[in-house]
Amino acid sequence: MDDELTERVRREAETAALYNALKHDSDAQVGAIMGPLMGENPEFREHGDEIPGIIAPVIDEVNAMDAEQQRERLAELAPERVEELEAEDEGEEDVLPDLPNADDYDEVRMRCAPNPNGPWHIGHARMPAVIGTYAEEYDGEFIVRFDDTDPETKRPLLWAYDEILEEIDYLGFEPAEVYRASDRLETYYEHARDLIDLGGAYTCSCPAGEFSELKNNGEACPHREKDVETVHEEFEAMVDGEYDSGEMVLRVKTDIEHKNPALRDWVAFRIIDTPHPREEAEQYRCWPMLDFQSGVDDHLTGVTHIIRGIDLQDSAKRQQFVYDYFDWDYPEVIHWGHVQVDAYDVKMSTSTIRELIDAGELDGWDDPRAPTLPSVQRRGIRGEAIVDAMVELGTSTSNVDLSMSAIYSNNRDLVDDEAPRQFLVRDDFEARAEDVDEEYAAIQVPVDGGPDSANPPVHPEHEDRGERDIPVEDGVLLEEDDLPAVGERVWLKGYGPVRYDGERFEFLDADIDIVREEHVDVVHWVPADDNVRVRLRTMDGDVTGYAEPGFADVDPDEVVQFVRVGFARCDRHDADESVAYYAHP
Repeated sequence: MDDELTERVRREAETAALYNALKHDSDAQVGAIMGPLMGENPEFREHGDEIPGIIAPVIDEVNAMDAEQQRERLAELAPERVEELEAEDEGEEDVLPDLPNADDYDEVRMRCAPNPNGPWHIGHARMPAVIGTYAEEYDGEFIVRFDDTDPETKRPLLWAYDEILEEIDYLGFEPAEVYRASDRLETYYEHARDLIDLGGAYTCSCPAGEFSELKNNGEACPHREKDVETVHEEFEAMVDGEYDSGEMVLRVKTDIEHKNPALRDWVAFRIIDTPHPREEAEQYRCWPMLDFQSGVDDHLTGVTHIIRGIDLQDSAKRQQFVYDYFDWDYPEVIHWGHVQVDAYDVKMSTSTIRELIDAGELDGWDDPRAPTLPSVQRRGIRGEAIVDAMVELGTSTSNVDLSMSAIYSNNRDLVDDEAPRQFLVRDDFEARAEDVDEEYAAIQVPVDGGPDSANPPVHPEHEDRGERDIPVEDGVLLEEDDLPAVGERVWLKGYGPVRYDGERFEFLDADIDIVREEHVDVVHWVPADDNVRVRLRTMDGDVTGYAEPGFADVDPDEVVQFVRVGFARCDRHDADESVAYYAHP
């Protein structure tokens, strides 16, 4: 890389670091700067191996400034970025559009209808995030209905019901009511009987392929004009379990010549021989299809507004036939596109994740590599950070991409002020993701001439929280990449300046100006002996290393910032090591 490009990298990195530090009121991090830097400057990408070494000292210089100095320097380099910060400080406008015809209803009621076949992946969080926010905005109610009427293809997991409710609580919402569709079979049967009386349904024993051919040709099924009494008798036989799977169905009578074949005389009930896993529902064999069950429930539970995927537009059209028979008013409907989340190699699919767990390729639903809510929660990411990012996507009918960096940014705002600082020196890396090549090694170096201990602040912005006591008597450990060349200097963060003679560090009589003016690197370290063995679980693999002694006193579930590494949630302290989960830069 030539000198001109190197200077450009330094300048762009300084601008990005200043903006990052001011926006989040915390130290800028290399990891948080790299992504935007490479994205906005594609010509830097071919030098990706060199960039971190160039920008690290720049970021250290920025972090050595106070907030006023940072703002003044940013105003010199990029005054427009200061204007962006000021605009953000003034607050952002609501990004969710108004609900259609909300004033026509005494109370807004919206529903989240999960299938309890496993914990939620991150994409699932969009629905409760948005409808929960709408419910709060309109002083309405948010209900949860478990659509668990398919005990075979989408077989529920008994523990997933409570798990999903816990995830809703994690996101910050409390449903006003909770229903399980498998508790409501008799209600669906009664409405099916009423529909038969209205001439809106008939029993059909056509083989699936035969009916499909008739339907696609716009021809009526030969069973369509059965008398009501016969339909009732055959439907009761379905309810009593007298038919085998596939032998008889109940169809909603629509328009057999409808321009959309998918809407022609669709199935409302079918026979499933596989017993439901819930004891309360295991005796049933006649199960409603989702469009019938959901349509009936939305009316009976007073749902006023429905949000569903753009690919489910036919559901509203099918259900409208049932609503017309019963003379019901259909709820307002908002269709939106799918959300895709970056940063994961694992597909956002409950069935795929379950297959990987069963195959031993993932440790569980909360494996750091799994794109699930249990995973991000274990990593120390707060539900509010996810909700804010999802709400910011709005309700566009287009498919949308959610960058995990948006969630990380939100979470950084939430945890940074509380997170105590800690040092972690990485010593090894066990890659578990594909195409990951990281190496760490810890180097022990004696220190001569300096104080016996360092006393960096617990939090640089809160002097009242006190200082950490980190002994230095037997020398320090630092990461191999941070070891200076013989004769060069580094600043041991929280301790002071030292020079490396090839074997030892000699403490120097110098102040912080050598960092600002002479570009001396600031590095993190831990005591050579009095330290805590740590396993840091990340999306790419497990990093092992050593933390300062105070990490042993960090409570499980507390989030800390490992300086120059990132935020992490303390998971547990075992006899031989402490375990933490990496959250983000």
